Amino acid sequence: MEELSTPSSPSLVVRSPRQTLSLLRNRRTNRDSPPTSASTSTSAGGPKPSEVYGFVGSITTVIATAVYLIWAYTPERCLHSVGITYHPSRYWALAAPSFVIVAVALSVVIYMSFNLLATPPPTSFDTIFDEQSRERAIHYAAGAEKPIEPISDIGVDKINSLMFRHQDES
Repeated sequence: MEELSTPSSPSLVVRSPRQTLSLLRNRRTNRDSPPTSASTSTSAGGPKPSEVYGFVGSITTVIATAVYLIWAYTPERCLHSVGITYHPSRYWALAAPSFVIVAVALSVVIYMSFNLLATPPPTSFDTIFDEQSRERAIHYAAGAEKPIEPISDIGVDKINSLMFRHQDES
């Protein structure tokens, strides 16, 4: 196979943002450092692709919002005078945001419902302990310093005595 050669005018070449960034990185490393045999290293120069995509996404969001607001609030005769004759019905200017708001609200309700279905009933022993529970182990030598104890569960009997002890005394 023969390799594709770049055109004489680089401005006519259409490239993706990722290709453009890689070309810019290669130019920067070749220009800043003297040519060596290991000049193909990938340095951390230039913007990260995630930053580029975030910037492009934010600009796209601003432009889409501006187009939506112009379409929703500009009278049809003004759009026709500019030459825009084919556009969606004005019904969708209110219906689409309403559908999105209702979908988000319903998804929150459904998510909370699934969590409530996955929760064991109050009479189940799974609410007290499960396979991940750890009993508190106390191993102190006489006269030695007390080490920091590992993470463990506090027993129900200890919680009950701490919370309800004063009620038994009265």
